[in-house]
Amino acid sequence: MRGVCFQSVEHIAPQDLPDAVIEAPTDAIVQVDMAGLCGSDMHPFFGREIGLDVGTVMGHEFVGRVVETGSQVRSVSVGDRVCAPFTTSCGQCEFCRRGLTARCVDGQLFGWRQDGEGLHGGQAQWVRVPLAEGTLVPVPDGIADETALLVGDNFSTGMYCADLAEVQPGRVYAVVGCGTVGLLAIMAALLRGATQVFAYDPVGTRRQRAQAVGASVCDSLEAFEAAVRQASEGRGADGVMELVGKPDAQRLAYDIISPGGILATIGCHCTPNFSFSPAELYDKNLTYRSGRCPARAYMPRLMQRLQTEPIDLSWCVTHRFPLSDAITAYDTFAYQKDDCVKAVLVF
Repeated sequence: MRGVCFQSVEHIAPQDLPDAVIEAPTDAIVQVDMAGLCGSDMHPFFGREIGLDVGTVMGHEFVGRVVETGSQVRSVSVGDRVCAPFTTSCGQCEFCRRGLTARCVDGQLFGWRQDGEGLHGGQAQWVRVPLAEGTLVPVPDGIADETALLVGDNFSTGMYCADLAEVQPGRVYAVVGCGTVGLLAIMAALLRGATQVFAYDPVGTRRQRAQAVGASVCDSLEAFEAAVRQASEGRGADGVMELVGKPDAQRLAYDIISPGGILATIGCHCTPNFSFSPAELYDKNLTYRSGRCPARAYMPRLMQRLQTEPIDLSWCVTHRFPLSDAITAYDTFAYQKDDCVKAVLVF
C-alpha cells in the first residue's frame, strides 16, 4: 500500500509500505477514502514534538470502509462506512466509562510511533484500527466524508472547548486562534447559545472567516482587547477559548479574561512552562481547563445531531489532494497558502 510518511522536520513523502493486517482479534482494517491534515500533525512536522520514528504513517483523521475484522469484533462489519477519533479506546475501562475516552488505559494515538512502538496513521490506503469496537463509529447515510472526518477530531474538539468554557447565553466570550478548530469553537459557542463571541488571529484571512462564522473580530490585537473590555464593562471575557498552543496565545487568553472566568485551552502546548504564574492564577480566581478531547464520547452524539439540525461544516474543507500530491498538501496547509483552512487527501 501507499502512505504519507514522516522523513524529517518539514519533510514528508508518499512511499510504499507493507499492507495493514490484522494483528489482534480486536482489530479492524479500514480502507481509507479520505484523510485529513490536522494542526496537531504540524507539531512533529515542524519539530515542536520530537521522537517520531522515520517512516511513520502520518495523520489521525480518516473515514473509509471496513474491509476486514478480527474474530472478536461485532459492532462493525465488512462494508460498513466508519470514521474514528484520533485515539483508540477500549470502551470498557474506568476512563472510557466516564467519557474520558482520550485517556483510555489501552489507548494509542494514530500516527505516532516512537522507538518502534505505536500506531501508524490514517494517511494511507489502509489503516489498522486496534480496539475497533470501542474506537470506530459508523457514519450514517447522508453524512458526507468531509463532515465525518471533522466529527472525528476538529468538530468534536471545538465542541469540547466550548463545553470546558461552560458557554451560555448572556455572557462575553473570546476565542484566541482562528484555525480550523478555532473556527469550529466559535461555531460551537454559538450553538450553545452565546451571543457575544470575539475572536482574534494575526492572520487577516482567518479573521475574515471567523467573522463569517459569526464572531466579532478586530484588525489589531489592541482593538480586540479593547472590544472585549467594552463589551464586558471592563471586566474581561467570562470565558476564553485558546486554540493555538503557544505561550503568547496563552498569555493573551489570561490577560483578557475576567476574574472568576474559565480559560479553556485545547491548543497542544509543547513547551514546559506556563506563560502566567500560580500567583496570577490565584489573583484572578481563575479556572483553567485543558486536555485532549475525548472525541470518541462526542462522536455518536454529534452524528445524531447532524442528522436532525442544519449544521453546515462543508466550508471547513477548502483543499483536496490525491495521495500522490501529499507534499503539496502539506506545503499548502503547513504554510497557510492559498487561504487554506483544512486540507484533505482523497483516495
